[in-house]
Amino acid sequence: MANDSLYRYLFDGVSVRGELVQLNETYQQIISSKEYPAPVQHLLGELLVATSLLTATLKFEGSITVQLQGDGPVKLAVINGDHDQKMRGVARWEGDVPADGSIHDLIGKGHMVITITPNQGERYQGVVGLEGDSLASCLEGYFENSEQLKTRIWLRTGEIEGQPKAAGMLLQILPDEQGSAEDFEHLEKLTETVKNEELFSLEAQEVLYRLYHQETVQLFEPQEVTFHCGCSRERSASAIASIDRSEIERIVAEEGKVSLHCDYCGTSYDFDSIDVAALFENAAASSSDQVH
Repeated sequence: MANDSLYRYLFDGVSVRGELVQLNETYQQIISSKEYPAPVQHLLGELLVATSLLTATLKFEGSITVQLQGDGPVKLAVINGDHDQKMRGVARWEGDVPADGSIHDLIGKGHMVITITPNQGERYQGVVGLEGDSLASCLEGYFENSEQLKTRIWLRTGEIEGQPKAAGMLLQILPDEQGSAEDFEHLEKLTETVKNEELFSLEAQEVLYRLYHQETVQLFEPQEVTFHCGCSRERSASAIASIDRSEIERIVAEEGKVSLHCDYCGTSYDFDSIDVAALFENAAASSSDQVH
């Protein structure tokens, strides 16, 4: 199976579109940055799949961030993705996390925030109450209320031969007002029969054939999904340079270095006294050049 790909498809003569995403390495990289409890891994996997599916609905270049936050054991879970399907994510939790808990058991009293940021144009943010009994049903409610588009979402996580897998599907009536409820319900019932092992281990074409072999499906070229953090030593240096120099030098004197840790990928960037001196001298020289 091709690693980490998103597939879009349409049905001939029916105003319904579909998406299928299969994630291996991207999911594994996100959950490897910390020692996440298994329920948090699964939640991040579902959130990753959901964000990939949502990002594919964008009609412009930009990004989507889907964030869960509340007063439960999982205080925060967030995935960010863009139109190129470059994804990153992180979660924060405290204490014991229930093994078979629902989204309400994990997040507690909280909400979901969906932030859409076009590269050009205004940023949009929607706050969604966690009224459904799963992440998928909460997202379906979001589409129903904000987009007035009938949408069904399937989010799956699991393991094949010890390797974490995440996958999912989306069905949505097209906004051309030609789609009928009967057509959608028919395709919805077919899609509901999809099995985890099919999504995790079969080629997308085979999955779609098994589900829709009596339909005529137009499948588009897949889009690669990748993990992309965006952190770097240069960005970390810029962040340090923005802090008062005396404060940074105090930390170096006490700790021997100042370290910046990236929650998204787990990388730490260390700066000793020599690094810090050079960093602030370069920043001062750059500022002086701009003045002149």
